[in-house]
Amino acid sequence: MRPNASYWIDKLQLTSHIEGGAFRETYRADLTIPRSTLPLFFQGDRNASTCIYFLLSQGQFSGFHRIAADELWHFYYGDPLLIYEINHNGRLLTHRLGSNPENGDSFQAIIKAGSWFASTPAPGSEYTLAGCTVAPGFDFADFELAERAPLCEQYPDHADLIRQYTYL
Repeated sequence: MRPNASYWIDKLQLTSHIEGGAFRETYRADLTIPRSTLPLFFQGDRNASTCIYFLLSQGQFSGFHRIAADELWHFYYGDPLLIYEINHNGRLLTHRLGSNPENGDSFQAIIKAGSWFASTPAPGSEYTLAGCTVAPGFDFADFELAERAPLCEQYPDHADLIRQYTYL
């Protein structure tokens, strides 16, 4: 019998995430990169890398947000996840994270630094257990949760999707 989402939340000690879903940080590199060597949009020194578990259940979504570093998503268990990325040129990319390449799934997806992105379990999915690795490491000082109206104004071609996957 396949474990349900609650099993993974308990087993991995996941807690609620501000962007939606549940998570737990599993790694933060000891190596620190000084702010003076990082691009200007970083707000301070950063650990070289960080990693989290991340779980979204059916009916949940991770709201559009962006961070200052590249984020590499890894599929671990469950059903496919759709990750919507609006890149710097306003182009919408849809990544399908999962374990079945015959359905267009990939075990990994890369979201480029500064792109707006949101995620949700694919239609018919019960839940997705994934991991996210960020380098330079994640810090909430570099995190921006999207506001619906300004993001719709900036990317009117994607307004329906933005309205669906924003909280504010």
